[in-house]
Amino acid sequence: MVTEDRVTDEQIKKWADEAEAGYDVEELKRRGRGRPGRGAEPSQVIAVRLTAEELAALDAYAAREHLSRSEAIRRALAGYAA
Repeated sequence: MVTEDRVTDEQIKKWADEAEAGYDVEELKRRGRGRPGRGAEPSQVIAVRLTAEELAALDAYAAREHLSRSEAIRRALAGYAA
């Protein structure tokens, strides 16, 4: 077990052996990339500027409800739009 951030010769050899053995391209394609989708269409990322107080209130709400920041924001927007 390596406890430092340095890459060892042993690790490099392991990676090289793995690469030389080849990769299953179809398996790599099946894994997908990034976060899973939230619906049939792609989601759009938007930036929102919050004050320190707004961010603290958001984090407190998210913690109370066991949500991520994004989930808390989506819940608030859904309530606003309803």
